[in-house]
Amino acid sequence: MMKAQTLKGFRDFLPEEASKRQRVMEIFRLVFTRFGFEPLETPALEYAETLTGKYGSEADKLLYLFKDNGDREVGLRYDQTVPLSRVMAEYQDIPLPFKRYQMQPVWRAENTQKGRFREFMQCDIDIVGAANETADVEIITATIEALRALKLPDPMITINDRTLFDYYKVSKQEIIAIDKLDKIGKDAVIELLEKGGRKDAKNLFSTFEKSAKTAKLKNIFTMLSSQGYKEGVDYRFSPFLARGLDYYTSTIFEANIPSYPAGSIAGGGRYDDLIGLFSGKPLPAVGIAFGFDRVIEILEEKKLLETKETGATVLVTVFDESSRIASGEIASKLRSGGVNTDLYLEPAKLEKQLKYADKKKIPYAIVQGPDEKTNEVVQLKNMKTRENKLMTIEDVIKTLGI
Repeated sequence: MMKAQTLKGFRDFLPEEASKRQRVMEIFRLVFTRFGFEPLETPALEYAETLTGKYGSEADKLLYLFKDNGDREVGLRYDQTVPLSRVMAEYQDIPLPFKRYQMQPVWRAENTQKGRFREFMQCDIDIVGAANETADVEIITATIEALRALKLPDPMITINDRTLFDYYKVSKQEIIAIDKLDKIGKDAVIELLEKGGRKDAKNLFSTFEKSAKTAKLKNIFTMLSSQGYKEGVDYRFSPFLARGLDYYTSTIFEANIPSYPAGSIAGGGRYDDLIGLFSGKPLPAVGIAFGFDRVIEILEEKKLLETKETGATVLVTVFDESSRIASGEIASKLRSGGVNTDLYLEPAKLEKQLKYADKKKIPYAIVQGPDEKTNEVVQLKNMKTRENKLMTIEDVIKTLGI
């Protein structure tokens, strides 16, 4: 017999978990739409040359690359920024600026550990075709509002400008080392920099600690303040924020929940050169990606996601074999009236059917025996209180409908 199991680093999401994830995605979707972002979906597979050389040597090692049945070199989507860049080069009639959101899985050949998976969901928002700081502010404020909509406590956006690293002649490899500051600490990062040949690593840290905001950051902070957001409460400047990916060109940012110490829950920045690699002409872009699993983890930890195994509001029971058709008619009327309705599919003892409703956390059940059918009513049972009410189908719809 074949052993039933998922691949290491991959997961199934059963109804209770899947419904929670869908609710979070719907909240994201509502906020992103409110900010004028449009949906985009791209294929899971891209040509290998589309993906390689865009993320840096360390990230390139995590790409899933292989030959397909047509002997083509292909790879699984590593993030949603590079596919967006390919889309913008391929469909050059898209009106600019283009504001898009995208919620799809990505794949990385990670060493699996707690919180790290090889397939996971990313939720991105990006603005393509706008070079000024207003676009950066739109991304930052949409991020704050999305996290607030989830009722996450005190979301904080940390902001920096990668041109600071250029000014101090910090190499890409050194940026990758600095990006590990929150994980391994200052002393370990200094050691990494010194091993890489940076003799003034300690002085570099002292210099960064005294760094001031660039002109671009000053503009961003002024606009955020004008929109009612507070520095030190909603956003802050950190000259040590690095973001390890190669394609960032200036502004970079991360979102954190201070009471959640396990790291950032969103990160992004400006990548004004990436699309030009595909189109041959520069096109400014800025965006952020939400770590969906970390968002879910915090919501669970803080009990901000209700447990619910089903989308059904009511279960229509089947009294006996002769009432199967009548039960189906009741279910159809309820659904037409906007009530999410589950229909028990075969005759069984009423006790068994009600246990099914309890197990699925369906809050109401409908029972119609011969007497109720004669009087053209049903029993509406509250599964929590076990209270029964005789009602017409129309009254049930008024009580439980949209």
